[in-house]
Amino acid sequence: MRLIDTHCHLAHDRLRKQMQAVLARAQDAGVTQVICAAGNVDESKAALAVARREDGVFCTAGVHPHDARSAAAGYLGAIEDLAADPNTAAIGEIGLDYHYDYSPRDDQRRVFAEQLDLAGRLGKPVVIHTREALADTMAILAESGVDGRRVVFHSFTEGPEEARGVLDLGATISFSGIVTFRRADELRRAAQLVPDDRILIETDAPFLSPEPVRGMRTNEPANVAHVAGRLAELRGITLERFAELTTSNAERLFGLPAGA
Repeated sequence: MRLIDTHCHLAHDRLRKQMQAVLARAQDAGVTQVICAAGNVDESKAALAVARREDGVFCTAGVHPHDARSAAAGYLGAIEDLAADPNTAAIGEIGLDYHYDYSPRDDQRRVFAEQLDLAGRLGKPVVIHTREALADTMAILAESGVDGRRVVFHSFTEGPEEARGVLDLGATISFSGIVTFRRADELRRAAQLVPDDRILIETDAPFLSPEPVRGMRTNEPANVAHVAGRLAELRGITLERFAELTTSNAERLFGLPAGA
C-alpha cells in the first residue's frame, strides 16, 4: 500500500527538528511521498530546501492570505523562480481567509489573483486555502481563467452543497484529519459525494491530528493513514483500494513520480 500526504509543513520547527524520524515513521506507515507546503517566500525557500534534500519530498511555493499584507515588491518574481525548480509541485497555498483577517481583504484578493495568474502562465497546479471566504474564492478563480482541473481545495471543511460547487469547477478536494473529528458529519457527507478521481488526502501537519490520535500535539505525515482509513470506511471500499485511488490522483495532478 502506498499513500501520499499531499499537504504538510515539514519545514515547520516542530517537524524540521525531528525530520529523519518523522520521515522514517511515514515510510513505516506506507507514506512514500510528501508535499511540503509553504505560505510565504521564506517558507517556500525552506520547503524547497527540504524537497531538494529528502527523497520522496516535493514542495509548493506561494503566499498564504495571512501573509498577503507583507508580500513585498518582487514577491511574485521570487515565487516564479522557486516554481521553476522541478521539486516544486504547485503554487500554494494561496487563497482567502476571512476568519482571521490577518491581512486586509483587498490585499488578500489582489495577491490571490496575482498568484493565480502566475500559476496559469506557468501551467502549475494550484493549492487553495479558503476559510469563510468560499464565494469570493470561487469568483476570483472563475475570473482567473485557471483550469479547474489543476486546482486543489486543501483541507476542505465545508458541506455537500459547497463541495458540489467546487466540483462543478472541475477542482479536486483534499481532506485532512478534520474529516475524522466526531462533529464533522457535514464534512463526511461532502466526502461521500466526491468522485474517485478527484479526492486527495493530507495531514496539514503539524496541525490537525486525526482521530484516534487527536491528542497528539504535533501531527505528522504518518497519520495520513488514519485519514485514509476513515474515508475508505465512509466510502465503503478497502483501505488498499482507497490508497491506490488517492495516490494515483496525486501523482497525476502534481506530476509526481508514478510508483515511487
